[in-house]
Order: sequence, then C-alpha cells, then structure tokens
Amino acid sequence: MRTKKVFPCRPLLSLHRDQRGALSILSVFAALLLTMLLGMVMNVGRQVDGKLRMQNAADAAAYSGAVVQARAMNSLALTNHLLCEVFALTAILREGRDRNAESFVPRILAAWGTQPPEFARSRFPKFIDLGKALQKKLPQEQQLVTTYSRWMAAVSAIQLPIFEEVLRQELIPNYQRAVRQAFPAWAQAVAGEVARRGGTPDFGRGAMRAALWQPGSGDSASPEIALPVADPREDGAYRGAAQSQRTTWANHYLDQWTNLQMAFFDSYGKLGQFGRLWRGFTCGQLQKLIAEYPDSNLPSQVLDVPGDPSQRQAYLREHFAIVGVVSWNKLAEFAPKVFQNSTENDALAYAEAHVFVPQPNLVFVRSDGSTGSDDTRVGLGGVPGNFPTVSLPDQTPENPPGAGSPGPTGMTVGRQSVPIAWDLFNQHWSCQLTPAPGADVAAVLHEVLPNLRNLRQEDMDRISWH
Repeated sequence: MRTKKVFPCRPLLSLHRDQRGALSILSVFAALLLTMLLGMVMNVGRQVDGKLRMQNAADAAAYSGAVVQARAMNSLALTNHLLCEVFALTAILREGRDRNAESFVPRILAAWGTQPPEFARSRFPKFIDLGKALQKKLPQEQQLVTTYSRWMAAVSAIQLPIFEEVLRQELIPNYQRAVRQAFPAWAQAVAGEVARRGGTPDFGRGAMRAALWQPGSGDSASPEIALPVADPREDGAYRGAAQSQRTTWANHYLDQWTNLQMAFFDSYGKLGQFGRLWRGFTCGQLQKLIAEYPDSNLPSQVLDVPGDPSQRQAYLREHFAIVGVVSWNKLAEFAPKVFQNSTENDALAYAEAHVFVPQPNLVFVRSDGSTGSDDTRVGLGGVPGNFPTVSLPDQTPENPPGAGSPGPTGMTVGRQSVPIAWDLFNQHWSCQLTPAPGADVAAVLHEVLPNLRNLRQEDMDRISWH
C-alpha cells in the first residue's frame, strides 16, 4: 500500500490565499478604533460638562457677590433714613417732655376769650351766634391741648430714654460700620457656597473653589472686596455732605410726623395755634439736638464720583464691579496613555457683575404730566428713545373710562417717579451680570494662578468670550 507524502510547508505556501478568520481581525481593529473614539467622546464630554458647570458657578458667584453688595448698600441706605428719623422722633419726644407749646396756648385762648362779649353787643344775629360758639369752644380746645400734651409727656417718659441712648451710643452708625466690615466675609462665603454646590458631584476633582475680586484701575487688582462707602466720622472730607444730608432728611421726617400729629389741630383746633407752636418748638428741638452731635451720628456716604468724566469708568470698575473667579482641579483623563491634557494649570472660569442704581421703568403718563393710576400704568422697559404720543380711545357711553382714570385720555410714554440719586439714601441699588473684557481681569487671574502672570491682553481676547 502506497503512503501519501505530506509536505509540512504546504499550508504556509497557501496562507496568502486563505481568507478564514479575516472578520475577526477586522473586528479587533474596529473595536480598537471604537474604543479610542469612545475615549475621545468621553474626554470631550467631561471637559465640556466641567467647563459649563464652572462657568455657571462663576456667573452665580459673581452675581451672588453683587447681590450681597447691593443688599448691603440698601441696608446702609435704610439705616441712614432710620438715623434721620430717630433725630426727628427724639426732637418730638423732647418737646413732649418739655411741653413748651402748651404753655403759650392759655394766653392765646385768653385773648380769644375777650371777643365773645364784643360779638354779643352786635346787632347781627350771626355775630351773636359766633360769640356764643366761641365762648363754648375755648374751654374745649384748652382741654384738647392739655390732654394731648399729657399724653405726649407720658409717651416721652417711656420712649425718650431709648431714643436718647440710641444716639448717645451711636448704635446706628456702629451697625453700619459692622455691615461694612462684615460685607467681604459675607460675599466670599456666598461665592464659596455657590462654587461648592456647583462642583457636586466632583468626579474626583475635589471641591470647586471661588473667590471674589474688585478690579482696580489700570493693571493692578486688589485681592479684597469692600463697599464703596466712606465713614464721615473717620474721613473729614465727607463730613460736610453728611451733616447737610442729615439736616435735610431729619427735617423731612419731622415735617411728616408733625403733619400727621397736628392734622386734627389744623382742622378743628386752630384757635390756640397749638399746631404752629408745636411745629416751631419741635423744629427748635431738632436744631438743638443736631448741635449736640456735630461730628457723630452722621449718615454713611458713597465715595465721591470723580469730577473728570474720563476717570469715571475706572471709578465704577474699581468700586462697583465684582469679578468672580472659579477654579477646579485638573480633570483626570479617560485612557490617559492615549489622550493627554497638556495643560498644567487647574481649570479656570470667571465672570463679572456690576452694582448700580437703575433708571426708572418706562410707563404711560397722562398728557397733563401726572402718572396714571396703578391699573393704567404699563411698564414698557427697554432703552429710552423717541416715543410717539399714545392716544387712548375716546370716552363714550359705549366706551366708559376705567375706574380711577378721570380727566384727559391722552397718554404719553414717560418714566416712573422713583429716586435715581447715586447716594446712600436711595434704596434702589441693584446689580446685573456684565461682560468682563477689561485688561484688569488678566491681573485678577494672575493672582489666582501665578502661572498666568505672562498672560497678555491679546491672549485674553483669544481665549475669552466675554
């Protein structure tokens, strides 16, 4: 039997024509390619997610810091009003204690008491009746004045020591100083909490960090934030303005309180002139009280706006702008042997917010200049410009006027009647996010990450979308 010879090299000679297992090899390369693609997508997705979360955190940190600053400014404005009202009320309570106005009323009423006999001798019945009414009214008005004075004396005995102590210890200015001192810590704490929440979950990157800065003028930056407020007691340059504002607002509140208190006397108790006497003596008490505190119990002041218009932009950015900077540890790459992040620094994001007094909203006003009632006001918003006159439909029986809107129907676009003064008696301080294109932002970033000290403005323009 003949045996078949087997050549061991024959399979190798036909290997190039053998297609068995080709699909497995292609699958290996495809799986490797898909794995690399998956790694790239995951890396890009994680980087984008981290960047969005950091930018949101930076926006929230800057805005939150500006909100704290605006609230602090409004708090100082409120306490400035409170300080002036305390002066007015103290003057009223002092007059209630001293009862100076009451002491003059008997002599005035006694002078009126000489008139009824004269009217009784008149031949006109109306004058005779007037004399009888006058004789009956004089003791009633004296009783009214006496009762009111006794009531005010009792109120003063209880409340005046409290108001006197508030002024003696300067409780309101001390509170304002505490607000100015605590504001930086409040703002930084809020920004830090915003960043902490924005960095949760952290995916192994650690806690997200945030810091607030106030950009300075030029290329310098201060690592701290502070309210743009001056203490007149410590800075004599603001003392005169503070004294003038205190006098003006204290008299304003005194007028309001005395008008409210003397409303009945102005209408039904005019004979004794108690209303006028009360106003005169309370005004004197106020002037005396102000003289007792010439350099203390002064309202806080906003830092002066530069007289040179070219310096005002730097003034606003230095004192009313807040830059929120957020940093996060470098993100670990997925498949680091294949994809490597060449950046050595921590990730960084920033945003800027401004504190300001907004312009009044646009509303419809009547053609006579008066503002419509609440149900006819229409807030338009937007930027002021040239607006056409708006005429409402004619008032006819089929189209009657709305409730509370009598008079002419012609309406024009105007502004709300709200204060716009840039001072600390205005409680309308607000804030908003703004672009951060200034060269001083680069100086702020230098302080956060020293490796960015060589960052130029051209680099900022290239990498920042602010």
